[in-house]
Amino acid sequence: MSRFTLPRDLYFGRGSLAELKNLKGTRAVLVLGGGSMKRFGFVDKAVAYLKEAGIETKLFEGVEPDPSVETVMKGAAMMQEFQPDWIISIGGGSPIDAAKAMWVFYEYPKTTFKKLITPFSFPTLRTKAKFCAIPSTSGTATEVTAFSVITDYQKGIKYPLADFNITPDVAIVDPELAETMPPKLTAHTGMDALTHAIEAYVSTAAQPFTDPLAIEAIKIIYKTLKASYDGDMAAREKMHYAQCMAGMAFSNALLGITHSMAHKTGAAFSTGHIPHGCANAMYLPYVIQYNAVNKRAKERYAEIAKAIGLKGKSATALVNALCDVIRDMNKYFNIPSSLKEYGIDEAEFLSKIDEIAKLAIGDACTGSNPRPITPAKMKALFTHVYYGTPVKV
Repeated sequence: MSRFTLPRDLYFGRGSLAELKNLKGTRAVLVLGGGSMKRFGFVDKAVAYLKEAGIETKLFEGVEPDPSVETVMKGAAMMQEFQPDWIISIGGGSPIDAAKAMWVFYEYPKTTFKKLITPFSFPTLRTKAKFCAIPSTSGTATEVTAFSVITDYQKGIKYPLADFNITPDVAIVDPELAETMPPKLTAHTGMDALTHAIEAYVSTAAQPFTDPLAIEAIKIIYKTLKASYDGDMAAREKMHYAQCMAGMAFSNALLGITHSMAHKTGAAFSTGHIPHGCANAMYLPYVIQYNAVNKRAKERYAEIAKAIGLKGKSATALVNALCDVIRDMNKYFNIPSSLKEYGIDEAEFLSKIDEIAKLAIGDACTGSNPRPITPAKMKALFTHVYYGTPVKV
């Protein structure tokens, strides 16, 4: 038996932020990121709408990119004191992911990350609060997913939390918020969305309800991401919906080792964190090459290539054409083609790769990858990614 879970309500379209005035409750904590939503006036609008709904609101501000365990615990402590019946997050993937984790620790203060990192092992939520997510970026789709990623900077790893309990109750997908994204963020989040859709389509957990969402998202992203990056706001709106569709797909079909690799390298190197979408964009062509050894995966990648109008006389030719398209997109967005080009020190990479490979194998996304992988093969794959060489694993 399979399962397909989405938020109970999804509101979309320009001005849909106003749906906050129709929430039923008494107190809300509004979880925010670095301040852009405040600068552009969306926080004031949200607070006004909540006031109109008769809801008292407290702000938790300053969630950092790749939110930390410490930030999650601070937010949960605030919630335990304020006792909200709504947790609402506006912003990119980071504040929404952080708010999801805060939600768990608010309702279950004695739980631990050690317990939560086992996929689909969460306690039952909604004993104290419901959750509303309002994305300002077009990539993570965390507003419709059962996932959250939290970083333990002391250990240098990311925890991908996975449980249908943390699927939001309400998602508000208002493209006006996405219009504030700068080009670099537009590119990184857009390539993250593309990776979500591709990995969902080839996942071992792909299903009849996720395949149409994944394929349609890929087609829209392929047609509109470059224009969105260049500032076309009509394209930006289409991207905002496409990334949400990709999220619906991967939340139920799961992901693959592109994400496993990105999760374990985001905070691993001394040069600073690698943005999640940038890492996915770099790794995706190499992972496709690795996975295409599997017959079913090759056929699925070929179907993706055909769906976006690529030509090839064989499945192999279509897979190669798909990899070339992704590389061309990365080049257009000034995304490096290898970890070496990104600026990761070779000696540091070589000293850490064994442990990184081991951690990536244990990532929650690895289990649904279409081709099995061992620590030795993961190390070899990472080595190809570092030097930018064709995959032969």
